[in-house]
Amino acid sequence: MNLKKSLAALAAVATFSVAASAEELSVAATPVPHAEILEFVKPALAEQGVELDVKVFTDYIQPNIQVDQKRMDANFFQHQPYLDEFNAGRGTNLVTVTGVHVEPFGAYSSKIDSLEDLEDGAVVAIPNDPTNGGRALLLLQKAGLITLEDASKITATPRDIADNPKGLDFKELEAATLPRILNQVDVALIN
Repeated sequence: MNLKKSLAALAAVATFSVAASAEELSVAATPVPHAEILEFVKPALAEQGVELDVKVFTDYIQPNIQVDQKRMDANFFQHQPYLDEFNAGRGTNLVTVTGVHVEPFGAYSSKIDSLEDLEDGAVVAIPNDPTNGGRALLLLQKAGLITLEDASKITATPRDIADNPKGLDFKELEAATLPRILNQVDVALIN
């Protein structure tokens, strides 16, 4: 486990140690790296008398719904802008217990070695949720591939692109599926 994952794991133990007043704690998480981190900290929590039950979800909606409907105690997968957007759009009142980490965002491809190699009309996959899709577009703007109408809008969508000189073809997909479709697109922006 690398240093960044180790620090995230330690933060997760500290977070759940404080949050866990019961003997059992159920946490909804996305597979990588969140469920992996939780599985890593499970033995340390067991030593503190907390049985950690990790439920893995492959989308970004169900973990919040499960917590809102009190089927799970907590979830571990999202950043604050996503949670804020989710609460506003769904009328929920979920709150952050503590910030743990924010996934870095990157452009990944099995077809090209650099964003400079993107050809005209290339297929670019981005997350379909408002904040991660916006983060992807902001990254592409920073790389000089597009220009957004509002250069700092975290919830930008492809409709907010003012200039797309390469005519990039944007596909908005569920964020958790992006690693699996990497060989089907020219580039995917993945957190």
